[in-house]
Amino acid sequence: MYVLIWSCVLFVTLNLYLRRKYSYFRDHGVNHLPPAVILGSAAKTILKMQHFVDSVNKLYFTFPADRFVGNYDFVNPSIIIRDPEVIKLIGVKAFDHFCDHRNFASKSDPVFAKSLFGLRGQKWRDMRSTLSPAFTGSKLRGMVPLMQDCSKNLVRYLKTEVCKSEEGYLDVDTKELFTRYANDVIATCAFGLEVDSIAEKNNEFYRIGHRFTNLTFIQTLKMFTLFMFPFINKIVDVNVFPKDIIGHLKRIVLDTMANRDENNTVRPDLIQILLEVKKGILKHENVKDDKDAGFATVEESAIGKGAIKHAWDDDDLIAQGILFFVAGFDSVSTVIAFLLYELAVNVDVQDRLRREIDACYEKNRGKIDYDKLNQMTYLDMVLSESLRKWPPAPILDRECEKHYNLGRPHSNATKDFYVEKSFQVAIPVWAIHHDPRYYPQPARFDPERFSDDNRHNIEPFTYMPFGIGPRNCIGSRFAITEIKIMVFDLIRHFELSPASKTRVPAELDPSSAFAMRMLGGHWIRIRIRADQ
Repeated sequence: MYVLIWSCVLFVTLNLYLRRKYSYFRDHGVNHLPPAVILGSAAKTILKMQHFVDSVNKLYFTFPADRFVGNYDFVNPSIIIRDPEVIKLIGVKAFDHFCDHRNFASKSDPVFAKSLFGLRGQKWRDMRSTLSPAFTGSKLRGMVPLMQDCSKNLVRYLKTEVCKSEEGYLDVDTKELFTRYANDVIATCAFGLEVDSIAEKNNEFYRIGHRFTNLTFIQTLKMFTLFMFPFINKIVDVNVFPKDIIGHLKRIVLDTMANRDENNTVRPDLIQILLEVKKGILKHENVKDDKDAGFATVEESAIGKGAIKHAWDDDDLIAQGILFFVAGFDSVSTVIAFLLYELAVNVDVQDRLRREIDACYEKNRGKIDYDKLNQMTYLDMVLSESLRKWPPAPILDRECEKHYNLGRPHSNATKDFYVEKSFQVAIPVWAIHHDPRYYPQPARFDPERFSDDNRHNIEPFTYMPFGIGPRNCIGSRFAITEIKIMVFDLIRHFELSPASKTRVPAELDPSSAFAMRMLGGHWIRIRIRADQ
């Protein structure tokens, strides 16, 4: 009897609690879709029935006239922005109100807590200002030869494998293959290590990256729980990443820095930059910070150009090295995989790109550097369109720091909506990139959208592959350069076409939930060019 009574009490209490929580947007006049009990708006994603991009798209396109709409993260209300003017407000004009990401980092977890991604407020501003000189065009010019070595190594491997094949071609899952390329680039450009993940498939550096980016069920559960309920870390520290992996990367960074310092070795990589930061000799360059890596490159704000005053300890600097490793390991290979799929299924685009690449190679007698690479207009158009159609970060998050009036959510609303402190705001990059109001026939792969004649038609704050405002991606130049080098070498040597396993049209895999993966894998067919 007591069990029955208490069960009834708990049921009634939970029911009243959920009713109160799920009435939030109705009470505030904000349109939303009915949430699932407990799981909120992400129920189908959590159950792996629908990719989260598709969940957000449904909400975005259901209310086409609204400036912003309501979303429930489990039981917590959040806002999804639809209007470019409101995006500008959140990302730039009212940046002081929305300068931070969700606070879900554990103090004992340096991957997020002390990294540029996890830092908040003034500490983030200081670190951004400290690191921004590391990603200028002049710094990248020195890294390009290191990237080219990794790219050429992969081309040699593919040529060897194609020649071994009786069919005269190779069917490749590009995601796995180019993760190895990205791993080698990070190893050499960030940590000063020479790693060959193609020949040594199970090398230690690759295994570390694989463990970081292929989360176990328990790790995913921890991350998702902290993402939705960040207050848990105020009660107890929850570490998502294994301490042994973090410890190993720490040792690599510290040992390399100590060795460089002892032997007075200078190398154009991230370790060198961290050494200069530690010694207080890294300075901002007095050069115009233009979009020299291509259309998608984000510009550094005044925050990133401020004077460097803060003194950082080893843990602060190590956290940046680890973040750079984690961010570059997966995201770059994802962009390359989707881009190569589009080239494989759009032969006319591939042929035109090859003609530009061949012309550039012949004109410069094979000597391709940072500046020559970024003078290739069609290559930049192709990459820009791929980032439009398949953005590596399909949603951006911000947390409100101060009470703020967002105005009325739609024309029928009777009152303004006020965002409270700690309220979560999301910008649906994928949905906006696929909105026909901004990009006609959004499912079509059309690099001409980014030609000199057409790019001015792109409405501000509707193209955000590397984020917006002062909190944009600091490594956009690095990523774009790394991708262009690989695509340049691949298209110069090979012809791409759909493989038997290639799904056309491509779809996101719902079982991957939050990761950007194609249903059925990222398969393409590679042949050596007939004129090679």
